[in-house]
Amino acid sequence: MPALPAFSDLQHPRVETMYREHHAWLQAWLARRLFNRCDAEDLAHDTFERLFTRRDVEDVQEPRALLTTIAKGIVHHFLRRGALEATYLEMLAQWPAEYALSPEEQALLLEELVEIDKRLGRLPPLVRQAFLLAQLDGMRQADIALKLQLSRATVQRYIAQGLHACCFETGD
Repeated sequence: MPALPAFSDLQHPRVETMYREHHAWLQAWLARRLFNRCDAEDLAHDTFERLFTRRDVEDVQEPRALLTTIAKGIVHHFLRRGALEATYLEMLAQWPAEYALSPEEQALLLEELVEIDKRLGRLPPLVRQAFLLAQLDGMRQADIALKLQLSRATVQRYIAQGLHACCFETGD
């Protein structure tokens, strides 16, 4: 078993107990889903880190159920980021050489894309769809209104919400 993080330094004896009793199980559970032991180790660590933000940790009756719920969310975000990164790298490979980005610029741009993806992911599905149809597909507002069976004013409002989410909201 990997070295136990300094949970006791943070006054979380229940998390320490859960780590000792369920870490190996969680890591194996993740490895079966990800087919990659290294990623499973990282995501198991992230799952236990997430427990520190919970105020109800002392009241948990079914630790594996809680760990599974937290881990599923982390896996979802991990896989989504991987798909976004793969698409991004594929797009970069198609750029002409004179527009090539440095590795640092690529990493920064990827982080921005991940942040925008998170922000758009918090929008209601119709708002996100209207915004993406306008921004990525270049559809006119009237066409979006027809496609989504919305008024043009609603489409305008949804696009504005999408722009606000991308440009002004914080990650909190």
